[in-house]
Amino acid sequence: MANMTALLGNTVEIDSSDSDSALGDDTSTYNTSIGSSIRRHEWKHGRRYHSYQAGTYNFPNDEQEQDRLDMIHYVYYRALHDRLFLAPIDPSQGLRVLDIGTGTGIWSMELGDQYPGASVISGIDLSPIQPAWVPANVKFLIDDVELPWPESQTYDFIHCRYMAGSIKDWPQLIRQCYEHLEPGGWLELQESANQLYSEDGSLKPDNAIVRMMNGLMEACEKIGRTMDPAPSMKNWVQDAGFVEIKQESFKLPVGSWPKDPRLKEIGLLLGINFVEGVDAFTAAPFRDVLGWSEVEVQVLNASVKNAIRQKDAHPLFDFLVTTAQKPA
Repeated sequence: MANMTALLGNTVEIDSSDSDSALGDDTSTYNTSIGSSIRRHEWKHGRRYHSYQAGTYNFPNDEQEQDRLDMIHYVYYRALHDRLFLAPIDPSQGLRVLDIGTGTGIWSMELGDQYPGASVISGIDLSPIQPAWVPANVKFLIDDVELPWPESQTYDFIHCRYMAGSIKDWPQLIRQCYEHLEPGGWLELQESANQLYSEDGSLKPDNAIVRMMNGLMEACEKIGRTMDPAPSMKNWVQDAGFVEIKQESFKLPVGSWPKDPRLKEIGLLLGINFVEGVDAFTAAPFRDVLGWSEVEVQVLNASVKNAIRQKDAHPLFDFLVTTAQKPA
């Protein structure tokens, strides 16, 4: 009989029969063209990083990282039961949409494909890694969203996802979103609460995944870019003046241990995310910010990969989606 986690709340059932693993052993540049200096990249620790506003984002932008980001997009899509957003909007009604921190642009492109009636879908990011061939109603801009936005630019829907560790002043960014939304427009923030836990007590404080996440939080706090903004987002949007605020929580298991097929798929992908992405997570934050040696980082990375492959712990993240409306 399948073992169950703690009985309090809506817990994730564990698949005790699972034995397979797919894890293996006004200075803003909004309206400028992408110049050669912006297209240049920075190389360190064997990985490629953005050069525009260098150091603002401490994770790579090379093809390996782009593949990981696209996989995370699919994880979040599945977590939301195959939805791109939760805000009560209809983009096909000629809405102007902004996607903050668009990364590879996959969310914007899928929205453009699903809603060809959307007026303009703009994706903003520091890295020029988005494809050139996109839906006709999608465009990408290379800029720092924490710089002042053009006063004339307004939107009906602003979407911001997976920006933990990237933003220095979240309340100010949310105020900018408020100012650049049309009256009645909607903001949606999607972030995982990055404190790992288990419902059955199987995840111990000395687990390598926990140690890695704690180190990431420490490094991001040191540079003033919190790795765990999700728990504060509801208060931030309220302080900015938004109304109709709603926050929904979805579970993100790590590993193939859940019994539910959808959660098992998510867990498998997040396990792969850690196994294949841990080098990107730790390279700059641990070595450049925390001062770890290359050997120390390599030992931690190997421990994380080994911990993911074990079946004895059942780690979870909470994925929080906050939607809020600017008063009409």
